[in-house]
Amino acid sequence: MVIKVFLASSSGSTAIKKKQQDVVAFLEALKVDYAQLDIACNEENRMWMRQNVPEEKKPANGIPLPPQIFNEESYCGDYDTFFDAKEDNSVYAFLGLPPPPGSKEAEQADKAHIVENGTHAEETNAEGNLDDSIEVPVEKCNGDAHGEEGEEEGEVAEGETADDEAMEEETAGDKAPAEEEAAVEETDEAHAEEEEEQEEADDDREEEEAEVQEEEEAE
Repeated sequence: MVIKVFLASSSGSTAIKKKQQDVVAFLEALKVDYAQLDIACNEENRMWMRQNVPEEKKPANGIPLPPQIFNEESYCGDYDTFFDAKEDNSVYAFLGLPPPPGSKEAEQADKAHIVENGTHAEETNAEGNLDDSIEVPVEKCNGDAHGEEGEEEGEVAEGETADDEAMEEETAGDKAPAEEEAAVEETDEAHAEEEEEQEEADDDREEEEAEVQEEEEAE
């Protein structure tokens, strides 16, 4: 991928010349491969630049001014957006290029990746594998064992519950005959009392008859 910088070598504007110099100097400092395309001496370059700058990026008069930056056919931006990317240490992202290892932009990308995925850089070695020196909590190592113990405890608890329910049913079954026996005893006592009362009534009646008979005989 080649970075294309469209500029005007014979521009009469001091501001445009300074912006062009800033862009070129910064790309050279980053050792980024780029190509300068002069729009002042080449009409094709001028027309291509004007046609490929997105409409929303063009100024009010519709004529984009240099410097304009492209990555092959893809539009990157003008000087203002390039300057903002430089201030944010995101020039490689602005150019559509991968940042070199060890650069500030690469470090920022790594941090962003860490935050996004919830991982820690210190947990990985240079090859991207988990560091063997990291201690894993015993709970995590024995997670399966704890899980089995938990299942066994759950089974025991369920078994105890079932036994308790069975005991309650047996107890309820024992209570029913006991209540029936108590009811039978109460009935027997009631019959016994009725019989005693009947016997007392019979005795009283016999005594009365005997008295009446004695009176009659006395007369």
